[in-house]
Amino acid sequence: MQWADEGYLLSKNNYNENSIIIEAFTLNHGKYTGIVYGGSSRKQKKNFQIGNKILLNWKSKSENRSGYFSVELLDPISPFFFDDKKRSISILSAASILKILLPDRQLNEKIYLSFQTLLSQLHLDDFIKLYIYWELSLIKDLGFDTNYESLSNLEYNSNKKININQKSFKIPKIFFKNGNNFNYNENIKEGLIFNKNLLMENFIIPNKLKFPLHRLILEKYYN
Repeated sequence: MQWADEGYLLSKNNYNENSIIIEAFTLNHGKYTGIVYGGSSRKQKKNFQIGNKILLNWKSKSENRSGYFSVELLDPISPFFFDDKKRSISILSAASILKILLPDRQLNEKIYLSFQTLLSQLHLDDFIKLYIYWELSLIKDLGFDTNYESLSNLEYNSNKKININQKSFKIPKIFFKNGNNFNYNENIKEGLIFNKNLLMENFIIPNKLKFPLHRLILEKYYN
């Protein structure tokens, strides 16, 4: 079996002295795992930064067996934000969420393109607000619709809540029309916590997953 596709690096782990195992989210093949021989070498190491866009050539003896990648760097996204902790941790957070929630080898072009758009918007001043909206759209695409779009035309109502698994959660100010008229950090933190609750109740707890550490760190930056 053999194919070539573009994708984004979601994770990497050492395999042996010279090789690594990577997970990539690809456009036409979904999330895939494979070995990169020589991936830990000085020459190749710079290519394997989480969030980088890469060209992957995958080979395996059969469709159901583990395979290996040869990789070329297409777009070094992560290095542009090495000196920006909030943007760097946003990349790691988004990648770690996709890593644990996306099913293996299942095509999802809509989620792929939304992730690509998120990465292309990291340079914008309101990137963290766009990140929060990205999480919410991901939650919707994975099967839980909060219908937050309908709130964007409404004035903030502190009594507006959503019920999940017999628990009540207040909808954050950031999702309302006048949601920017409040304390910025407080708004962002509230939005991140709300999304965390949605992720926990709908995906993490039911599937006995571990909530991503990088996502927790991102939340702490907005205390």
